[in-house]
Parts: sequence; C-alpha cells; structure tokens
Amino acid sequence: MPEQKFLWKNSQIRKQIDVLSNKLSPTTILKNVTYLNSYLRQWIKANIWIYDDRIVYVGDNSPEKTTETEVIDCSAKVVVPGYIEPHAHPFQLYNPHTLAKYVSQTGTTTLISDNLFLLLRCNKKKALTFIDEMDKLPYHFYWWARFDLQTEVHSEEKIFSHDFVKKWLEHHSVLQGGELTGWPKLRDGDDWILYWLQETKRKGKRLEGHFPGASENTLTKMKLFGVDSDHESMTGKDVMNRLKMGYTAALRQSSIRPDLSKLIKEVQDEGLTTYDHLYYTTDGANPDFYEKGMINRCIEIALDSNVPAIDAYNMAAFNVAKYYQIEDRIGVIAPGRVATLNILESIDRPDPISVMTKGKWIMQDGVPQQEDHEVDWNQYGLEPVDFKWDLTMDDLQFSMPLGMKMRNAVIMEPYSVTIDSSANDLSEQHDESFLALIDRNGEWRINTVIKGFANHVQGFASSYSTTGDIIIIGKRKTEMLAAFERMKEIGGGIVLTENSDVIFEMSLQLNGGASNEELTHVIDKQAKLTSLLQERGYSFDDPIHSLLFLSSTHLPYIRITPRGIFDVMKKTVLFPSIMR
Repeated sequence: MPEQKFLWKNSQIRKQIDVLSNKLSPTTILKNVTYLNSYLRQWIKANIWIYDDRIVYVGDNSPEKTTETEVIDCSAKVVVPGYIEPHAHPFQLYNPHTLAKYVSQTGTTTLISDNLFLLLRCNKKKALTFIDEMDKLPYHFYWWARFDLQTEVHSEEKIFSHDFVKKWLEHHSVLQGGELTGWPKLRDGDDWILYWLQETKRKGKRLEGHFPGASENTLTKMKLFGVDSDHESMTGKDVMNRLKMGYTAALRQSSIRPDLSKLIKEVQDEGLTTYDHLYYTTDGANPDFYEKGMINRCIEIALDSNVPAIDAYNMAAFNVAKYYQIEDRIGVIAPGRVATLNILESIDRPDPISVMTKGKWIMQDGVPQQEDHEVDWNQYGLEPVDFKWDLTMDDLQFSMPLGMKMRNAVIMEPYSVTIDSSANDLSEQHDESFLALIDRNGEWRINTVIKGFANHVQGFASSYSTTGDIIIIGKRKTEMLAAFERMKEIGGGIVLTENSDVIFEMSLQLNGGASNEELTHVIDKQAKLTSLLQERGYSFDDPIHSLLFLSSTHLPYIRITPRGIFDVMKKTVLFPSIMR
C-alpha cells in the first residue's frame, strides 16, 4: 500500500471516539438510510453518524447526545459513496477547481488527474505546492506522475529530471505512474522509463497504461513491465483480454469515444459475470460533455444496460478506491472513512439530491451550497501570457511538400501538397489551409498545410495545444496575423477572425491553456466555437481535441511538434522546426 498522509490528528481521533462513546454529539446524523455496503454487496438499513469530516458509526444505534446535531431523516432515500473519476484531464479549457465545483453537484466528488499541464506550463516547485493547495478545497484531488510528454519537445530531459519525477512519485496525493503513452520507448529499450516504473512499484503505487489497439503480445509485455490498468479498450474483446491478463480495465464514456453502452453489451455477450475489476472514465471530455454531470451519467448508462445496480455503483466508487488502495478513506460508507457521500431519491436514479464531501454539504435538497473558496492562480505562475514577440508575414512562408490530412478529429495522415502554398491567400473552394506551430517564446516555427480542417476559416489562433505553443490556421495570412495579435492582446486563448473582424474569442487566463471562468461559461464558449467552425467547413464534432492532439505523438500517423513534422510510426522527424 502506498505511503499516505494520515488525515486526522490524535486530538481529532479522540473526539471521534468520544462521539462513539456518547460523550460528544455527532455533527450530522443520517437516520434510517438505505445505504450501499460495498463489502457485503448489499443494501442495508442503518443510521450514519458523522463528526466533522469523518464517519464514526454505521449501524442500528442512535446517539444519546444530539446537542446542535443536524439530524436528517432519510427513510425514503438511498445513500451511496461519492463518485470517483479515475482518469481526469482537468485542464481541457476548464481547470481542476471549476471542473470539480461543477461535477460535484451531480455526485462526482473525487478526481484522479493528469499532471501534464502542470509539467509543461507551471514552475516545477510551484506545481507541487499547487497540488497541496488543492487538498484544501472541498473536493478530493489525487494525481498521476507522468513519465513522458506524449509529444516531441526540445530538452525533454530538463522537464523530466530524475529528482523531479522522484518528488512527484513521493507525493502523498500521487497515486500512480502514467498514463504510459510512451510505452513504445519502454518496449524498445528505454531504461529510464523502466527505472521509473520500478520506483513507482517500489513505493506501492499503481501504473496505468495507454494501449489502444494493443496486441496480446504487447499487453503481455506491458504486464511484465508491471502495468496494472488500461483505459483504452475499444471493444468488448479488448476489455476481456485485459481482464484475462490481470489488468483492471476502464470502460470509457468520453466526448471522443462515447463507448460505454457498446462496451457493456459486448462484454455481456462475451460472457462477463463479474464487474469487480472494471470502472468508468470520461477521459478528459470536452466541457459541454459534462453539462449533465460526469460519473452519474455513466451509472445511468450502466443501469439502462442491465448491469446489476450494486455493480453499477461500485464501478463509480468502490472499485476505483480499492484499485488505488484508498478505500480506507473514500469510496466506501463505513466507520473511519471521510464523510463523502451522495443521497439519492432511489437506486435507479444516480443523480443525487444532496451531496456531502469532507463532511460539508455542497448540495442539499437540490440546492447548491455556497462555495467560498478561491484559487490564487497567479502564485503558481498560471496567469495571462505576456507575449514579448511579434508575428510577421515573414513567419508565414509556406513551401512544405508534406502536409497533414485529417482522417477524423484527431487522426492525422501525411499527404503531398499540390496547391500553390506560396500565395498570401488560399481558395475557399477546397479544404486546405495554412498551418503553423510557433514557439510560445517566439524562438522557432514549423509551417505546413492542413487538409480537412475547414473551407472558410480565414484566421484562427490558439494558445490551447498539447505543448502550450501557438497554433495558427487559416486561408488568409493577414487574417492569421490579426487572429494572433488579438490572442496576444488577451493574454492567450482562442481567436477566430474574418474580414478584419474578431468573430470569436475565448480568453484562457491560465498560461494560455485553461480558463478561470465558471464551467457554465466555458461550455457556452466551446459550443459557440464549435458552431462557428462547423459553419465554416469543419466537418467533425470535436475541434477542441483536434487542437489538443495536433502535437500528440501517442496517436498516428503524423504530428506537428516543437521538433518539427514527426512520423509517429517511424519515430523520426521528417522536417525539423526552424529558428525564427
């Protein structure tokens, strides 16, 4: 079991014992609840005593002392553990605070999150301070420690110094190493990654893979390396193969792959009889995907797909907590656990009417409770970007013979550029556009053509990308410059220009990569951007992930990266970036 920070001081534990001994009043009592006992796999009637942020008793007894105790009769209600998202990417335009604040209203009170954004956009020392500060919010935050950046950058060794990775692995809020998008390097002999995998296991923490379409041979090799789980199953057979090899497998319901209903049906057809080593994930979905919640929606799909109710709820909490070895604190309704729970109107309705986390109500009887916590992003270096350089027409010179063709929203194929890309404007009769990736500090650039992005986008600029570098797309170079200038003025974000007008802008105040606005605002902005791009010829449904994955080398076949145009399959730079 990984080393953990104990949550309560001796004096607090003594008070909790005094409550149980009827010397002190509980803070809250939930009377006559029907609750899910995950160990017994039963719905049980009981009273739940809570003192401050801890469950001190679950059973038939009632306390003798109830002075100033909040007593709630739950005779017609059902209580389940707070839901857990085991694989969050918490900087997908939103940020961890605004995401947790929003989805907790529908019962998802724990996020186990990617640290990639913090590695690339935050000061090293401040990143670890940041995750300490997040513990003070009324939600549960845990993290991963990555071993690769899922792209090709200059001086990667400076980001992944041995001491820095070690500090992440030692942190009590870090539960796993991964996700292992760089597994081909591991397979091909990268002993640094193997060393970090061994360090992770030595500290008693989990290892998560990223193995879409992996063969039986590859999955077996990764198991020998020590990988514990994988969230990239695309078919029921994929899920079953992972379970056969002893993996814990995630069933995904995300904006890119809304596969949950399909996966459940297929594993049922494959003869699955137990769900104990499965859990859900939404895998860093777009903001609008969370409009009606997060893990609550997965439970609803599972119930509609004839998954037994206890399994449907266990996959949302207990299975995750047990896998990550934190069921001694969350994911279970039992004495000694943190008082994080959802009150439901009935077993078949996973949207809670009341949500408690860390002993505090964040929603009660359908009414959100005031949350006064603020995050001072500036102290972590997450503030609007001060671009100290200018983009000029000289930077928009295009002569690359090799372009990128969009097979779908995220898969890019190489293709031979046949249009005259030396002109200042491209025809709107075809779907080829100028594409440039430019260093956020203005030191280098790489220019090519992208086919399939849109027919009528004149100027588009985004500081939202995997690496934090600047993406410029468009048909007209003057509009591309105008979009960049406006993006620069607002300190980073996404800008769309047309006929000398800014027709869309979204500020991303956190180092150009995420918004500090409430999630409802981000959802509205994202929906507007998607609509505007689709009106201009974007033929897919997910421009946000198109931007994010332009540089992501964990996807085939070709990517535009800080090092240049990169062939993912051959692992070679085809055309290097050039200095400005």
